[in-house]
Amino acid sequence: MATDELRRLVEPFVLRRVKTDPTVIKDLPSKNEMKVYCTLTQEQGTLYQAVVQDSLERIEASDGIGRKGEVLAALTRLKQICNHPAHFLGDGSSLIERSGKLTRLTEMLEEVLAEGDRALVFTQYAKMGKLIERHVREMLAVDVSFLHGAVPSAERERMITEFQEDPSGPPIFVLSLKAGGFGLNLTQARHVFHFDRWWNPAVEDQATDRAFRIGQTRSVAVYKFICAGTIEERVDELAERKKELADAVIRSGEGWLTELTTDSLRDLFELRTEAIET
Repeated sequence: MATDELRRLVEPFVLRRVKTDPTVIKDLPSKNEMKVYCTLTQEQGTLYQAVVQDSLERIEASDGIGRKGEVLAALTRLKQICNHPAHFLGDGSSLIERSGKLTRLTEMLEEVLAEGDRALVFTQYAKMGKLIERHVREMLAVDVSFLHGAVPSAERERMITEFQEDPSGPPIFVLSLKAGGFGLNLTQARHVFHFDRWWNPAVEDQATDRAFRIGQTRSVAVYKFICAGTIEERVDELAERKKELADAVIRSGEGWLTELTTDSLRDLFELRTEAIET
């Protein structure tokens, strides 16, 4: 098989050990990964379709580096709409019942709190992290910590210590992916939510490893949120196929999305009818 031959050729040059390898550690608990599919609200669907039409026109009219920039801008806008209209619009408007994804997160966090557990919530956008913090604090009447790149180091350490060591500390820890995706020990959490996707398995795994690491004594549940019928579902399907090859050989990045043809991008972007709640 071609994959086996490729792995045989590169294996001598790759140093890679994973925690699930019994030779690394024998007593690490299990990790259960689940995809949580959400629907768009009517408002999200309207915004999404308008952005798809505008973005495809811009992409078709550009080329070279400019085209790559338009593709990345389109990806960002569509992901923001999937998160919440207020994230896309940036208008400080109400958050309640306008996002299927945020509504589902709130429901699941309520269950986490009812069980007496703690959770990490990752988003790649600091602005969305602030919205999640505000919404969860108001809807669930619970204290929430939010770590992002602008948090001073002393405050960052206080948040971590409080989450890990203070039984009465905030049970929900929201983190921007870049600020919280590497080097933190947050093993008091046994639930990890990826509110939006980076589409790079290595980056997401590093974030999950804040809870699933040496020192964790309980099983860890990982939830990856996806808006069904949108670009999030289609790119997840593509990423899974690429991940199979990457895991067999070596990790890959996410720049491949900008190389897709306009027709392929249209297939990725266009909204399926089942995406919007009825």
